[in-house]
Amino acid sequence: MNFRIGYGYDVHQLVKGRDLFLGGIKIPHSKGCIAHSDGDVLLHAICDALLGAAAMRDIGVHFPNTNPEYKDIDSRVLLKKSLELIASKGYSVVNIDSTICLEKPKLKDLIPEMIETIAKLLNTSIENVSVKATTTEKLGFVGKEEGIAAHAVVLIQKT
Repeated sequence: MNFRIGYGYDVHQLVKGRDLFLGGIKIPHSKGCIAHSDGDVLLHAICDALLGAAAMRDIGVHFPNTNPEYKDIDSRVLLKKSLELIASKGYSVVNIDSTICLEKPKLKDLIPEMIETIAKLLNTSIENVSVKATTTEKLGFVGKEEGIAAHAVVLIQKT
């Protein structure tokens, strides 16, 4: 079988007055992401990892923030379209490992719903999706609650 690994990273500034979306779900919080789309850094990192694994460049190439069609778009749509793009080259998802870097709120109780949402969007089992959360111990823009970051690694295979 032909296996390929992809890595994705995304970051957004946090501000009051915006909704916070992570892993395809709305997170109760006083701040949300400044973004052209809904700003779901976790789904954006997974999109980049999928596209990168298939050597299809990145999310900005396929869904540019200069295109009004993607203004305020639900990132679940972007993830489904990214899956369709890699499927068009004959690839499917083997597994995903991801980490959200955020000082507040604590995400432990919301992670199972994120995993279910991501697995459903990618037509895979929840056993193939890992979502973790960490703080940066009050260091940097994440620690100061000025922003949020997410990392994702995916393994895809030729089907």
